[in-house]
Amino acid sequence: MKFAACRSSRMRSTLAALVMAWLAGAAQAQDLTGTLRKIHDDGVVRLGVREASIPFSYFDGHGTVGYSQTIALAIVEQIKKTLDLPDLKVREVPVTSSNRIPMLQNNQIDLECGSTTHTHDRESEAAFSDSFFQYAVRMIVRRSSGITDFPDLAGKAVVTTAGTSDERLLRELNANRHLNMRITSARDHPDAFAAVKEDRAVAFVMDEPIVYGFKATDPHPDDFLVTGTPLGYEAYACMFRKGDAPMRGLVNGVIDRMQTSGDAERLYNTWFTQPIPPHGINLNFPLSASMRALFAHPNDHALD
Repeated sequence: MKFAACRSSRMRSTLAALVMAWLAGAAQAQDLTGTLRKIHDDGVVRLGVREASIPFSYFDGHGTVGYSQTIALAIVEQIKKTLDLPDLKVREVPVTSSNRIPMLQNNQIDLECGSTTHTHDRESEAAFSDSFFQYAVRMIVRRSSGITDFPDLAGKAVVTTAGTSDERLLRELNANRHLNMRITSARDHPDAFAAVKEDRAVAFVMDEPIVYGFKATDPHPDDFLVTGTPLGYEAYACMFRKGDAPMRGLVNGVIDRMQTSGDAERLYNTWFTQPIPPHGINLNFPLSASMRALFAHPNDHALD
């Protein structure tokens, strides 16, 4: 009888513990708001990824990889812990420079950490995390073209990528300096670089690390030159929906820990100073003083 009573007591205790755990989970779900509530209720986090933003977010023949893709996946792991959903599904959704913001606003993606520039203008459309990369805007040209700086583009065909801050900078330069460039805005980065390779444009104006990526991964890298006095300096950040303080706190917490712990510098070296997939190319793009300062003092300042 004592054994039966003890077993009954243990069963009641176990049942009570399960009920308490369920109630705690239900209370947590009720307390959730914004993106985290949406992810919890859907059972899936939708991650916007780029297909050819080397070395930030790109498809290497097996899956999506890259410097900022690694940061995104670290954020996903924190979301799993925060929601206590270790089996949370992750759905990767390809985005382009043109459609990434509309897809975020239409709830087609929950988070994007690719190669999206944080600008003051975009703050009216989306929220941005602490920066994870700072860079200059320059151009890639054929080495044989003789082009070394932006005034050399006067009257010539030039390409950039639609929906980017670089497109705005290039068009402002064209108007302010009366260069009469014939500017084409390609759908995405590979299309823009293809225009230079096929001699439909003399220059592709874009973020410096992006054009270095195309140069490094081209079968004939010495045929191309990254050049030009920087049009400006900008910063990449993760992007999520506006007015979502819990999501901002979670995302920035991950980025800040990575940067101040040294993990971000180690990650940078993996993708910018060592061979990367799929062909083992090394971009040879050492960490800059401005990046070291960013890692020491994380911030979400737009640089435009």
